[in-house]
Amino acid sequence: MAKRALITGITGMVGSHLLDFLLEHTDWEIWGMLRWRSPLDNISAHLDRINRGDRVKLVYADLRDTMSLQNAVTAAKPDYVFHLAAQSYPQTSFTAPLDTLDTNVQGTERLLGALRAHAKDAVIHVCASSEVFGRVPKEKLPIDEECTFHPASPYAISKVGTDLIGRYYAEAYGMTVMTTRMFTHTGPRRGDVFAESTFAKQIAMIEQNKLPPKVKVGNLDSLRTWADVRDAVRAYYMLVTVNPTPGAYYNIGGDFTLSVRGMLETLISYSTCKDIEVEIDPERLRPIDADLQVPDTRKFRAHTGWAPEIPFETTMRDLLQYWRERIDSKQSFLSR
Repeated sequence: MAKRALITGITGMVGSHLLDFLLEHTDWEIWGMLRWRSPLDNISAHLDRINRGDRVKLVYADLRDTMSLQNAVTAAKPDYVFHLAAQSYPQTSFTAPLDTLDTNVQGTERLLGALRAHAKDAVIHVCASSEVFGRVPKEKLPIDEECTFHPASPYAISKVGTDLIGRYYAEAYGMTVMTTRMFTHTGPRRGDVFAESTFAKQIAMIEQNKLPPKVKVGNLDSLRTWADVRDAVRAYYMLVTVNPTPGAYYNIGGDFTLSVRGMLETLISYSTCKDIEVEIDPERLRPIDADLQVPDTRKFRAHTGWAPEIPFETTMRDLLQYWRERIDSKQSFLSR
């Protein structure tokens, strides 16, 4: 009998790529948790399959509603759980901190409580974030798993809670729960509130004369280690299938380190427009920023054998092409 996986947040960038990966590389039955109003664009390639009931089923639930989570878990009866759903935009968390904390901290507690009651033997991945480390001094680079948490946004604070709740459930209740701190990962379907995606989107709009040749930016001096989302979901699959260890926590990330400024210059170099200017937009600046995001990922690589495979340049080209195709669809888009 095929295994069953539950993906919370299946319509997001990571959830949709994980769906792609599991359909191609496993025979699992996949249950995707989403809210009734969740946009389906990212999983549109699979909607016919979902309509036929061919390996993919959708279940409606909300991390802020305990009963809906219990219903989702009892319906899915998962062997594997990938908890990806979250309020995931750091900038938004400054204006909606309570919503962020409720969704990410209490939502994780509600979900794990439902799993404890109805699917205690599942292998569970709780997705925290590299943002938990926040502002790290240079002498502590690269950041290993034992680096002190110093969160720099309400989002990051919420992910500290997410991380600790996952580890608590493993230790207190004997559940196979593992947490990850994935560093910067991107690619097609990345939300347009994130730096590299808004840059690619603005460039695509400039190329089609929908914006003047000027990219609006925030902090360009932040240093990031970049990974492709398609490598990230392969890592998540290996996390739950290669000797899963209850209570384990891992940093995961790429090999290529470059400032946000360098990333923007790379995207602009791929553009068909050669006169693009850059302008600082004060509204895109965070009150405080996690500006050194360089991971030590040896623990996870040693445990699973995972390593990133997709070059940074491919990721950036694919992201820009994704936005070119979306802008070319004749829809209207905000310039954010």
